Amino acid sequence: MEMNNHSAIAEFILVGLSSAPEQQIIIFWAFAFIYAVALAGNFLLILAIGTCSKLHTPMYFLLVNLSIVNMCSISITVPKMLQNLLTAQKTISFSACIVQVFLFVWALGTEILLLSFMAFDRYAAICQPLHYMVIMKKEVCIGIAAGVWIMGMVNSAVHAGLLLKLTFCSSHIMNHFFCDLPPLWKLSCSDISLNETMAFSADVTFTMSSCALTFISYLLILRTIFTIQSVKGKKKAFSTCSSHLLVVSFYFSTIIYTYAKPSSANDLEEYKSVAIIYSVVTPVLNPIIYSLRNKEVKEALAKLICRIWSSQHE
Repeated sequence: MEMNNHSAIAEFILVGLSSAPEQQIIIFWAFAFIYAVALAGNFLLILAIGTCSKLHTPMYFLLVNLSIVNMCSISITVPKMLQNLLTAQKTISFSACIVQVFLFVWALGTEILLLSFMAFDRYAAICQPLHYMVIMKKEVCIGIAAGVWIMGMVNSAVHAGLLLKLTFCSSHIMNHFFCDLPPLWKLSCSDISLNETMAFSADVTFTMSSCALTFISYLLILRTIFTIQSVKGKKKAFSTCSSHLLVVSFYFSTIIYTYAKPSSANDLEEYKSVAIIYSVVTPVLNPIIYSLRNKEVKEALAKLICRIWSSQHE
């Protein structure tokens, strides 16, 4: 897509989370630690699932995809922020900014769709146990995974393409710690009504429809759970869903808040705080929630750590 006349802006200055030098040092080490934990946690989860044949099921296949998305999404934003904090330059080129938007929106869209299909997987496992391996057979799982990545990419390409049509001719100071749609719209002197309309449409198509699929899946799951006679059976069914439900409610609420509101109503300071939740906190929490609340994953992780420990000592 041909770029519009944005030659007045060659790069943006990212304000970040704080301008105080003493706070920037604390922020650097805090986010460096969070980033390391997110990468290690998601990588260990992928490794544990990959090396344990017991976990080679549709549910854990989707969970591996979620961990890959989490590693990608936090790697798109945090390293650049750490670099800016370390060098005190706080700049990002126009082209790098557009690429960052494209990759981050791709990761967001993919994660939203993955979470909804993980809810459907739980519905199939609990409500249709006899037909589960037919409903979620290997070909279906691969198709779902490929579909969500492709749909996320198409959605992201539309938003990035619309950004290239905007003119940026006023301020180049972005009140954020990474390039995202609402802060970039604020800096444009073009009409952004189409951008906002497409973002709202994507929010309805992706987030709202994913919420609806998740909500319906869990309503059917709850109805099935209440028909289970044994207390042990009810607890087991609840435990398989509680982790995912916690992640979904935490993640969807922040995404809907951010992208469903018109930019004129956004307080950018408040927006930055919300963005930290879905761009940094969620990739860290996901592997912790799924591993600590899942007995099978905990066992696989324990075996993996023991294997690594013994191999190092040998």
